[in-house]
Amino acid sequence: MTTHTIPGLALTDHTFIIPLDHDRPGGEQIQVFARAVRAIAARDEERPWLVFFQGGPGSPSPRPLELGGWIKRAVEEYNVLLLDQRGTGRSTPLTFQTLARLPSAQAQADYLKHFRADAIVQDAEWIRRALLGEGRRWSVLGQSYGGFCITTYLSQAPHALDAALITGGLPPLVDDPDAVYRATYRHVLAKNRLYFERYSGDAAQAHAIATHLAEHDVRLPTGDRLTPRRFQQLGLDFGASDGFERIHYLLEEAFVDGASGRELSYTFLRGVENAQHYDTNPIFAILHEAIYCQGKASRWSAERVRGEFPAFAFAADAPFLFTGEMIYPWMFEEYAALRPLQEAAEILAAYDGWPALYDPAVLQANTVPGAATIYYNDMYVDRTFAEQTAATICGMKTWITNEYEHNALRADGERVLGRLLQMVRGEV
Repeated sequence: MTTHTIPGLALTDHTFIIPLDHDRPGGEQIQVFARAVRAIAARDEERPWLVFFQGGPGSPSPRPLELGGWIKRAVEEYNVLLLDQRGTGRSTPLTFQTLARLPSAQAQADYLKHFRADAIVQDAEWIRRALLGEGRRWSVLGQSYGGFCITTYLSQAPHALDAALITGGLPPLVDDPDAVYRATYRHVLAKNRLYFERYSGDAAQAHAIATHLAEHDVRLPTGDRLTPRRFQQLGLDFGASDGFERIHYLLEEAFVDGASGRELSYTFLRGVENAQHYDTNPIFAILHEAIYCQGKASRWSAERVRGEFPAFAFAADAPFLFTGEMIYPWMFEEYAALRPLQEAAEILAAYDGWPALYDPAVLQANTVPGAATIYYNDMYVDRTFAEQTAATICGMKTWITNEYEHNALRADGERVLGRLLQMVRGEV
């Protein structure tokens, strides 16, 4: 263990060697990393633990830079454990480079089957026993996909939990993604309308950019071609409180006058590339639809359901629309770093053996105190599904609000976590 300090916080690194497949404890092992965060003033105190499950899938836990946000509120009374979910950050990273060591696409697909919420929860249980001992419990906080993981935790190992706190992450209890994408496409349509109402000049600018991309072979700094449909994916940011502004400021610097006339600026192209993390977070691309699957195949759900929403098809004589949190099979051709995973992605899209992630009977009998935020206009996690799930989890208290967008824990974490703690303790 290594401990570092930054003003106000002591950070201790922990590494655990854990089975890739928990049903085969003697088989291949992976490394799972977690960082303990303690208040400097109480670094030697025995305190309860709060484990953080990051959103995603495929993103590591935050790296603390200062004593602020939700961590500032948490360390007032907890030791915090920031878990790098398997395959992310310092936990045996999963990328096209590391998967290249496997002998075939089928072997890659079989390996990737072990990176959903059920395995993440089993990792957390392994770590709890190693760090605290079998008889001690801890509390959990999950943002977005982290809330999906916590709902799996409540289904599989509720005996390990003192409290469950979820921000924008009550999952739909469905067995395949189709209904999810029908809902989220509607939300993305609404976000487009709001965006172009706020920045009316961007309608012509976005259409001009897409038209230019359709007529020219424009390359990003990595060498990937920027196509109209890849440009549309910038709408992924629309679900955050500052997402509209990030896209607007990017678009307003799109064109410059170059040696051959009007062209897309390097600043714009670099900004697009920086906004799209599918190559560095391949779990998000390759398993995003699988996080909704229980006994069914996804069969490229977002691509199929998109056909029900023709407004998203780019055409010279139609308004331009951005898309949202959707994964498409063409991405494994247009993103060079995803191209080596194309065959494995096809195998997983056709796979119908995904085990159950949630147990409604266990959730209905839940005794773990819980509180969750549901964001009224959430673009990523449909409010109706979230309310249905909250009603299924016995005792789950909800804070339904339009004051925040999906990124509330990042935007105003001290207040959000503070209210959830009050709710779970019956103080509000």
